Amino acid sequence: MLTKSGRNLEEVIKKAIDDHVIKNSEYEEIIDLAHGDGKIDAHERVLLQELNDLISNKSVRRITG
Repeated sequence: MLTKSGRNLEEVIKKAIDDHVIKNSEYEEIIDLAHGDGKIDAHERVLLQELNDLISNKSVRRITG
């Protein structure tokens, strides 16, 4: 089941993937969204892992800001 927080998280992560760059403040926003309801569900976990993988392989660059 896709939760509201999961949908919000998905939108923010998709924007970062489309831009190929994520600001530190955006990354923190993503983490806050994931923890917002007090539980990271399976869908959110997958999204966070995908984002972290893209950052690790430099498909998405993490920048200051």
